[in-house]
Amino acid sequence: MLLYDKKIAIIGGGPGGLTLANLLQQQGLDVQVYERDYDKNARVQGATLDLHVGSGLEALKRAGLLSAFYENYRPNAGKLRVLDQNGLVHYDEHSSPDSVSEDRPEIDRGPLRKILLDALDAGTVVWNSHFQSLVKQDTGWLLNFENGQSIYADFVVAADGANSKIRPYISDTKALYSGVTIVEGNVYNAQENAPQLYDLVNGGKLFAFGNTQSIILSAKGDGSLSFYTGCREAAHWTESSGLDFGDKKQVLKWFKAAFASWSPLWQELFQSDSLWFVPRPQYHFPLDQTWPTLGTLTMIGDAAHRMPPYAGEGVNMAMQDAFELAESLCNSNFTSLDEAISAFERGMQKRAQEITAMTLYQTEKLHAEGAIAHILRVFKGED
Repeated sequence: MLLYDKKIAIIGGGPGGLTLANLLQQQGLDVQVYERDYDKNARVQGATLDLHVGSGLEALKRAGLLSAFYENYRPNAGKLRVLDQNGLVHYDEHSSPDSVSEDRPEIDRGPLRKILLDALDAGTVVWNSHFQSLVKQDTGWLLNFENGQSIYADFVVAADGANSKIRPYISDTKALYSGVTIVEGNVYNAQENAPQLYDLVNGGKLFAFGNTQSIILSAKGDGSLSFYTGCREAAHWTESSGLDFGDKKQVLKWFKAAFASWSPLWQELFQSDSLWFVPRPQYHFPLDQTWPTLGTLTMIGDAAHRMPPYAGEGVNMAMQDAFELAESLCNSNFTSLDEAISAFERGMQKRAQEITAMTLYQTEKLHAEGAIAHILRVFKGED
């Protein structure tokens, strides 16, 4: 095996990195995951995750974790309502006998991470390890972390997300702005703090569109609502707007003005004190991106192919990257790491090109006039 008796370092303990660690560890390889969170109890923000048959669910199947997933997933959490800006329901899976929400079963990010963590050997994840830099050493790499720790690894995988600090060592291709900026957040104890929206979501998901803007809500198992507001803004709007995104009153004032054509019911998102939010301009990499293969350093997930969330592919792409990379590394037909990594990267780049193109198409359509008509056509398989 190409990495037998070698030290493997995975930077980033998200679903992609942890899935890869499990798959490699099951082959008897020496794997460590370096994660910047202080410990395993750090709060996991973000919307629920819908896993797809050929990617996210396939990864869990290969890792022997599919039964654990179904013990922890949230039935009906994928049931969707589509509303307009006035709160009028245009599509409702809760009342439809034709709901297909279970085709892409939903799980909260925290329980998914726990499943992946619990399957690893004790000590596999090194917490409080915020990657800072790496330098070539011998045939591998010396990795330096903000806590002063330095470690050597023969093989390194960047699984450190959309703002990867390792990616620049692999590729100088820059991300492109999609034209849409999201304010992502969580309303905690939503039944009390956002009662109208909590009832509308009804334990599932809600998509709302109007005036070339979007609001996406997801119910979580802890009683919170996660949300994305989507607006067409300039690339550097978060800086040029002058908004202090640490000041809830300023952000509520912005929301009331930016979404002035929307019903006041949506203002519940920013009215409570039990709230977390952050602006996220949405970037993507060029569809035709490639990079020279480095046999001892590669990347997966958002580090390799970040994209907006409007097709639900991000976590599934990362987990598919993980099982395809593991498959290449453990394939006895490859005689060198260069050969194995090149095969993996070329396949990933082709797949990412197709998924990114589809995601950008959906991002454009969902932030244009006629967004509701478009998404209803999508559900019917007509677009």
